[in-house]
Amino acid sequence: MHHRHLNHQRFTLAAIDDVISRGRWRDWAELWRAVIQDQMLLENVVRICRAHVSDPYAQRYHFWMHYADERRAAS
Repeated sequence: MHHRHLNHQRFTLAAIDDVISRGRWRDWAELWRAVIQDQMLLENVVRICRAHVSDPYAQRYHFWMHYADERRAAS
């Protein structure tokens, strides 16, 4: 996914936010694979999601927060 306003393809906080908010299934799968390989990315996902989960309609962030919680509990 080419991220808006970003000129790289690393999973920075802005890129993670962009993938979660605007990404499609393929983009999510790419983020999921990266999270499995790098625990720090999982913490960044949590950091991004915390800023949005107070909104009950931010379902994409709720989904990823739930995934992160489950993954951290399994570790």
